[in-house]
Amino acid sequence: MAQKNILKYIILGLLNHKELAGYDLKKLFEGEVGDFWSSNHSQIYPELRRMEEKGLITSHSETVGTKLEKKYYRITPAGQEVLSAWMHEPLGSLVPSRDEFTMKLYLIDDPGDPLLARLFQEEITRHQKKYDYLRSRWEALFSTQEDRQKHYGHSLILQQAIEREKQRLQWLMDIQKQSSPSKGE
Repeated sequence: MAQKNILKYIILGLLNHKELAGYDLKKLFEGEVGDFWSSNHSQIYPELRRMEEKGLITSHSETVGTKLEKKYYRITPAGQEVLSAWMHEPLGSLVPSRDEFTMKLYLIDDPGDPLLARLFQEEITRHQKKYDYLRSRWEALFSTQEDRQKHYGHSLILQQAIEREKQRLQWLMDIQKQSSPSKGE
């Protein structure tokens, strides 16, 4: 069965919050939205064009500075209806993630393989950076209860991402300790 085009609904949802330029959408996918859904400009801009042709969004251009023209997009009532219908649909099946560390670890058969220590250290470093970044985003966006209530779903997703990174770090450090040879051996 073909995968549903979720990108359209994500863009509609983001535009339902506020008017955005294509560049703004791209930056959101590079930031927090990218934590749970990836997309790049070669997917975003054609999707915007298709959505505008279908009447789900409208656009207008503004001159920024002396020359740069920026195109801003806004959701239409038809787009809001499509978004609402999608939000009420049952969830689809889970899609497998692509995780290079997990794949490399899966392929190591020898518990004494010297590559293990390097892989674990690299992965710990990556997840520590991610955890620190997410914590800083939490402090910047949701330092008050009012902020958390105003953007409730976003705060829940960020909270979940922080917990995911914390648990992943704990697991990595536990396994790293288990697989490291003791000094007395």
